[in-house]
Amino acid sequence: MTTSQKTALVRSVEQSVGLGVALSIVDLPRSTWYYQTGRQTYEAKHETLKAPLLKIAAAFPEYGYRRSTDELREHVGHQVNHKVVQKLARIWGLTPLRRPRAPRASAVRRTIVEVGERANLLLTLDRDARIFEVLVTDFTELVYGAGKAWLMPVLDKRSKLVVGHAVSRSRNRNTALEAWQKARRTLQRFNVGVEGVIVHHDRDSVYTSDDWVRRLLIQDQARLSYALHGARDNADVESFNGRFKGENRDLFVEAETLEQLVALVAVRVEHYNSKRRHSSIGNVPPRTYVQRHLGEE
Repeated sequence: MTTSQKTALVRSVEQSVGLGVALSIVDLPRSTWYYQTGRQTYEAKHETLKAPLLKIAAAFPEYGYRRSTDELREHVGHQVNHKVVQKLARIWGLTPLRRPRAPRASAVRRTIVEVGERANLLLTLDRDARIFEVLVTDFTELVYGAGKAWLMPVLDKRSKLVVGHAVSRSRNRNTALEAWQKARRTLQRFNVGVEGVIVHHDRDSVYTSDDWVRRLLIQDQARLSYALHGARDNADVESFNGRFKGENRDLFVEAETLEQLVALVAVRVEHYNSKRRHSSIGNVPPRTYVQRHLGEE
């Protein structure tokens, strides 16, 4: 029996046996019955929601169905079930609008992709790096008494000396440029220029930004190197970050403000540079290693 025949049969006996019984006898879903007898389509029933949903999808493409539902309720002034919003989004093709378009890759990022492995300048060194020939850096998160902050150390690959660092609430360009400024001053104290120095880091948006590239590559004429395979391509700074946080975790937790944390990090960096011995450089502190060997290279 076709659906049309079932519908006709139900219509003929509906008044005598009741709609529910008639539908069960012929095994016809209630939704199909209503559809066959001229019930409005789902889209037509909710047509008044289409315009506001389109506006919400365009204005807030990052919203999922829950936040879109809240926004819609506010707009129309009455309750709307989130399942209705989900279904209408599928019917009207709104789901793709929920995903913000990825921004076009910057010129620096496109260049990195184009040159491939050559973007990692450390792969071109056929020997160990000399003192202050290669600086490595990355952001790492610090937990302290008032929440979380970001530390960006700049580390000399050969001597392990922290030549610059900055701490702030955000991993942004200002933080990075502050750390770089301190690194430049440290190198100047050792009568070392930054021209030609390799600065190695990952492809974080901070390190591919116009501000960072303009300052280091164009103004200071340093050489930028990019890790292409995550932490394993920048092991020196990853090792420092893990060790520095592990050894000072209890002290950082006691800092009640960001200002206290900044001061405490400065003290611990100085301790690391001038007192903490490192087996990889002959079991002496980094500053001692630099002072002993800088004149020999």
